[in-house]
Amino acid sequence: MFTQDDDFLALHQRGLKHSGIVYCHQNSRSLGEIVRGGLILIWELLEPSDMQNHVEFI
Repeated sequence: MFTQDDDFLALHQRGLKHSGIVYCHQNSRSLGEIVRGGLILIWELLEPSDMQNHVEFI
């Protein structure tokens, strides 16, 4: 899941199991930069199992 909501980071830090979180601080990048510079790269390089209970920051 992609989010810019800090609450998801708090849930991760509390140990809640999840399928993976991709986080980008709000207003730090344009939507195009997020998609091209982060989401596509993550999709190309990581398997779903790599993202289990993992946070990837972009």
